[in-house]
Amino acid sequence: MTTYETMPFHLETERLILRPWAESDAAEFCALLSERGKGTPTVEHIRTSIAELLTATATTGIALLPIQRRDEGDFIGYCGLITGRSTLEEPEIAYELFQRAHGRGYATEAARAVLDAAIATGRKRLWSTVGAWNTPSLHVLEKLGFERDHVSTEDNGEVVWLTRSLP
Repeated sequence: MTTYETMPFHLETERLILRPWAESDAAEFCALLSERGKGTPTVEHIRTSIAELLTATATTGIALLPIQRRDEGDFIGYCGLITGRSTLEEPEIAYELFQRAHGRGYATEAARAVLDAAIATGRKRLWSTVGAWNTPSLHVLEKLGFERDHVSTEDNGEVVWLTRSLP
């Protein structure tokens, strides 16, 4: 098995800071997940999820990181690498932002920083899976050089699988 470098857990861009989770992120993370329209998880449940994310990060060397706007200091979503439907060798890039933060290029900016972090680990390829209905997210991935690989059908509809080779 190939060993990879640990990805940096603190990334900065012109407008954003991606950093490790803190327990104080729980309420905002709850609010973000409730925007999915499937109910609101409890803050206690989210605290457990944050603890699980931190444990997974320590084990895998990859992370899903909260995104904070540099000037405003507010939590606007998350972006990072996960195993998700993929593997530790070829992880998925994942991101989700508050609707109020959509359309400003934040997802592209955060994902580009995570892409660079993935390259630094020595990995050769990344995946992403996106609901076929999610045109803005597909557009972000296109800008980052991801290409469609295939489409699968899941309980919640069609899922587009995209991939990108890393230098």
